[in-house]
Amino acid sequence: MTEQQFSCELPPAARSVTEARRFVLAALSTWGRDGLADTAALLTSEVVTNAVLHARTPLTLAVSQVSDGVCVEVTDGSRRRPTLQRASGEATNGRGIAMLDRLADHWDVSLHQHGKTLRFTVSTERDPWADFAEIEGLAEL
Repeated sequence: MTEQQFSCELPPAARSVTEARRFVLAALSTWGRDGLADTAALLTSEVVTNAVLHARTPLTLAVSQVSDGVCVEVTDGSRRRPTLQRASGEATNGRGIAMLDRLADHWDVSLHQHGKTLRFTVSTERDPWADFAEIEGLAEL
């Protein structure tokens, strides 16, 4: 299968989270990968929110169809690596990296001269949302 990719530029604004999620969902629909939509949209929201809140620079979103699923990349202008946070039960943020750990097949961050790229992959081999939605899994976050 030939890799297919869509990308867009987004401003460092709250509305970019919604635009990014819609962009990824449209790409998955085009490729007939609707089974990955919930997980890919959720993780995209988390990663783009982190970029908007912490990098505060324009960002590039790219989504690629790969042989076993999809890969989403978010590139921003900060060289600061994301870190795992321990969020309280009442906290409204601080769970993004834990969600990547639980839901993505793979994720990583690469630093480059002008910032960083965080990428994650989700495959069709399993239903990561079902794994995550277990009560025990939620309690660990």
